[in-house]
Amino acid sequence: MKKILITLFQLTVTIAVLYWVYHDPARRAQMAAAIRDAQYRWVVIAILAYFVVEIAAAFRWHVLLKVQGIHLSFLRLSGLFLIGMFYNQFLPGGTGGDIMKSYYLLKETPDKKAGALLAVVFDRFIGLVALVAITGTLIVLGASILALLSTFVISGFNLFHSLPEKFPGREKLIEISAAYHLYAHHWPATLVAFGASIVAHLATFTTFLCAAYALGVAIPLVNFFAVMPVERTISALPISFAGIGLREKVFQIMLNGLCGVPEAKAILIGSLSFLIILICCLPGALVYLFYKPSGAVAHVKLREMQKEVATLEHEISETE
Repeated sequence: MKKILITLFQLTVTIAVLYWVYHDPARRAQMAAAIRDAQYRWVVIAILAYFVVEIAAAFRWHVLLKVQGIHLSFLRLSGLFLIGMFYNQFLPGGTGGDIMKSYYLLKETPDKKAGALLAVVFDRFIGLVALVAITGTLIVLGASILALLSTFVISGFNLFHSLPEKFPGREKLIEISAAYHLYAHHWPATLVAFGASIVAHLATFTTFLCAAYALGVAIPLVNFFAVMPVERTISALPISFAGIGLREKVFQIMLNGLCGVPEAKAILIGSLSFLIILICCLPGALVYLFYKPSGAVAHVKLREMQKEVATLEHEISETE
């Protein structure tokens, strides 16, 4: 019931914000004109830029799995990654793909279940850290350094285990602590993964910039890249369906207010960029239809995947 209510809340927010940004007839007419005059060669370039995102993110995951001693064939690694990318875009909350990657990875590596799960957890964590690093004002940077030092101390002394059992998010904190401790020990590989995250984020920014160019928006590179980390952070909040609506509203406010971009085009930049990302993630749906895990015979419902992954998370939390 809790998950149903959360999903309904996300859908309500998505519909409400979309109506907010698209309800003005005059603005919609401006959008239609912008689409008619669009330069679609920039859309092709944007798609190519997002392929760079996928390559960098897949390489990052390969490095993190290698630290755990997990070695998959190129085809299986690519297949799991594409499935995760697709479902992260289409399932509410933006983390459904992580559940599916975790489940299938557990089937591929039954003897290294904890390492498989921690690799998925740390993959998202290091991507978030890279985004914070790019955002990097002095205040945020200082706070990040303090947090980084704190996590070394906390993970090193297993302080999260001292938290009360009913403390909110205790098990997740223990998982991240366990993953962080291992990857801190293998710091060269972690730095490589961090570098891949930076490349992935910058390529994502480039995808959105090309969408802006396609709509005839001539915006300075520095200004646009300064807005992108804010948009990425807000769109990642689990309060709308895949960030739809929030993305458009952030661009409407920031690109119009800070950079003078017409509101209609600012909104379209968000929608067109999301459409480009969906196109690039569609191969994951095809892979999912034909993917047969080594440890499973048929496809499994997402609810069952979530249950199995949650059970393993609890076991890791109790044993770490």
